[in-house]
Amino acid sequence: MGRTSTKENKTSYQLIREELGLTREKASELLETIAPERIEKIENERTVPRPDEVLTMAEKYKRPSLCNYYCSRQCPIGEQYVPQVPMRELSAIVLEMLASLNAMNKEKERLIEIAADGHISNDEIDDFIHIRKELERISVTVETLQLWTERMLANGQIDAEIYKEKMME
Repeated sequence: MGRTSTKENKTSYQLIREELGLTREKASELLETIAPERIEKIENERTVPRPDEVLTMAEKYKRPSLCNYYCSRQCPIGEQYVPQVPMRELSAIVLEMLASLNAMNKEKERLIEIAADGHISNDEIDDFIHIRKELERISVTVETLQLWTERMLANGQIDAEIYKEKMME
């Protein structure tokens, strides 16, 4: 039996493994392709996991949020282009989405005015930045909904077969 870690500032990888009640040895058995020593190095940030390792952990731990964690915080390209997506419940996601869409409804005429001539003048910059931030908020909310869906599919709370079938329609 492994020792319980008392370390502060644990990585998401370690927090999730411990939440599942797994030692590194048991996690290695579950993950099949990652040795306990490698897990320890990843968790203690002595090495960055490879994308395939993160995919394996996300699948086997049933935590798709690990993919966003890796992309937004550890991948050099993702750090620049992938937003950190917060885990939220469906009701909070829907309310955030509706608030953002309502805000954009009010701004769409202004966006058309700004875009009509193909460039942004100095007096349009403030409005353009405000609209762009609202669009980014919508984008993150869509990603949050996607992550929520993946978590529900992984945990069996949404029937994966029916979901895939309906997505193909």
